[in-house]
Amino acid sequence: MWQDKLKEIIYILENSNVNEIEVSFWGKKYRVVKSIGSVTSNIAETNLAQVQTDASFSSNQEKGKSTQIVEHALGEDLLSPMPGTFYSSPTPEDPSFVEVGSKVAKGQTLCIIEAMKIMNEIESEFDGTITEINVQNSDPVEYNQVLFKINPS
Repeated sequence: MWQDKLKEIIYILENSNVNEIEVSFWGKKYRVVKSIGSVTSNIAETNLAQVQTDASFSSNQEKGKSTQIVEHALGEDLLSPMPGTFYSSPTPEDPSFVEVGSKVAKGQTLCIIEAMKIMNEIESEFDGTITEINVQNSDPVEYNQVLFKINPS
């Protein structure tokens, strides 16, 4: 079923002026990139898995274009909803809300971001397992910066 959705995305991309589309469905994130000539990716550097379907490959070769479908291997990104200061625990003496490998439930507090002297609890958007924490305690964070990677369950 997801192959049909990817074929539809490829069709939309090929018939538009857009060069790149990124979508998320069924707990996976897909990025489809259109370019003239060949597209290369260093998997070791980007930690991404490449998927190329036979149907999309043959249709793209006829048009002289190549399309690359990339699936993020580590799960969903949890982005910072605001700029501020990242705190991994409620107080310096308390343990962190989560660590790599922690199972989380939708609505569970993952961290706190302090913005303008207000402590904002950041909650998980879905159930899953923390696969990566990209920010250290007390580090400043930007809007839409990746805080965590969560592998949905």
